Amino acid sequence: MPLANKAGYGRRMKRTGTASIVIPASHEQVYAALLDPSALETWLPPDGMTGRILEFDPHPGGTFRMELTYLDGGEGKSSLNSDITEVTFIELVPATRILQQVVFESDDPLFAGVMTMTWSLGAAAGSAAVKIRADDVPPAVSPEDHARGLAASLRNLASHLAGRIPED
Repeated sequence: MPLANKAGYGRRMKRTGTASIVIPASHEQVYAALLDPSALETWLPPDGMTGRILEFDPHPGGTFRMELTYLDGGEGKSSLNSDITEVTFIELVPATRILQQVVFESDDPLFAGVMTMTWSLGAAAGSAAVKIRADDVPPAVSPEDHARGLAASLRNLASHLAGRIPED
């Protein structure tokens, strides 16, 4: 059955994905990792992908472009085995929140539109509670794949920061 005929596909659906994790790091350390292009290349790609920052200009109205490449030769949205996203920074609240709009570069209309991503940092007993919320997820991104991807990125972020946090 063509994708456009499956239930829920072929029309724009409002869908939200969320994930959270508590990381034994300061809000400032987490916030810095969210805005460091080298760090993003390390932790943002979900399992089975690598990342490369193509452009990076972190200020409200600024953008970054990232290429995500499938390690197993998986089919990409932007090219044979990669996805390219363009992210616009809408709001940057130091050590508290980052609001972004994300666009996938794709000829497939099921990946069209703007997804809004909100990264929030809250208190958690000497750690940072990191929450991500994705609104208007493109309909071609399955809820299961999206949930796995968000969770993998947060686990990668925690692992990345664990390597940088000095021991007491």
